[in-house]
Amino acid sequence: MADELGNIADHSGTARGRLFLFGGLIAGVLLILILYTHGFGLLGGGNAAAEAPLVERRGAALYVPEGSALRAHLGVEPVREVPLSPKLRVPGTIEPDPARSAAVLSPGTGRVVEVRARPGQRVNAGDVLLVIDSPDLAQAQDDDAKAAETLALARRNLTRAEGQTRIGAGSERDLDQARNDAAQAAADYARTQAHLRNFGAAARARTALLSVRAPFSGTVTALNVADGNMINDATQPVLTLVHTAAVWVTALVADRDLPRVTAGDEAEVSLDAYPQETLHGRVLSVSDVVENDSRRTKVRIAFDNPGNRLRPNGYASVTLVGTARGQLVLPTSALLMNNDRTSVFVRTAPWTFERRTVEVDLQQGDSVPVRSGLKAGDQVVVRGGILLND
Repeated sequence: MADELGNIADHSGTARGRLFLFGGLIAGVLLILILYTHGFGLLGGGNAAAEAPLVERRGAALYVPEGSALRAHLGVEPVREVPLSPKLRVPGTIEPDPARSAAVLSPGTGRVVEVRARPGQRVNAGDVLLVIDSPDLAQAQDDDAKAAETLALARRNLTRAEGQTRIGAGSERDLDQARNDAAQAAADYARTQAHLRNFGAAARARTALLSVRAPFSGTVTALNVADGNMINDATQPVLTLVHTAAVWVTALVADRDLPRVTAGDEAEVSLDAYPQETLHGRVLSVSDVVENDSRRTKVRIAFDNPGNRLRPNGYASVTLVGTARGQLVLPTSALLMNNDRTSVFVRTAPWTFERRTVEVDLQQGDSVPVRSGLKAGDQVVVRGGILLND
């Protein structure tokens, strides 16, 4: 995950560096043209006293005096508010759906006689994963047989008691006892039947071989036993099964960006394995818990995964698209760098400009949404600002 964040930061830094290198070249060319057109007296020689300075500093503001050659090269536009769907690009990972992942347990203890599943193998629901020679199963079948015989005897005794009572040869007490014995025998038999169903074995099958079956279709991702192993603890998983026909892409969102993300937002996902494809989905949920390791919040997007193309634990790049709302925008040409911060020049009076730090979102075409630092109607230098940049 740190690599993914680093890649995004490197890419952003490289693009920003190229932008301002290009801007510096443009500024240099413009200055040469200005000097060539208006004479080199601006540099301090010749007729410097008669020429107006390019820029005057007035406190925190910069003033372009009358006669300055820069006036012809500066363009100013008001900040506009337009309806936009804000975009947030964050790193993500592919995860299996926890509701469709299982640590498979053996219903009983015993010796493994055959392992039929292998790591990476895809299995269907009901497939036999391994076979165990289990004394627990044999005991359960014996208990069931005894309970069946006891129930049959209790029912015969009840029938006999009912007949004797009808002809006056039996007492009500004997009949009540027979009924109680029959009810208790039925309950014991139902219990042994449930125990056998837990083993997945047929009631009358007299065998100690226990088959552990797949509870659902999926891929075996871990195998913890081998032929001949003894399973002494039925609470220990024998293998792990993951359903990969549907997966989650989990995006990691910083705290400051959480107010911009809600369930139902559109999401665009790109993968290194398929660079020409963009997957489209919607935010399934936004976690209420910040992760300890990344200090970010998980935002999950569910995807069907035909052909198992999305592999759990793989990396993804996620763009979250918010609901359209009015947002301030600027041309990208207005943006400047100042001590690793993005800034613009705002006109505060005629030909008077003040540098202002801004926060922006992802570029959309030739414009960039502004998160803070400006308000609608502010007059911003959109052309030639690099000439004021000091």
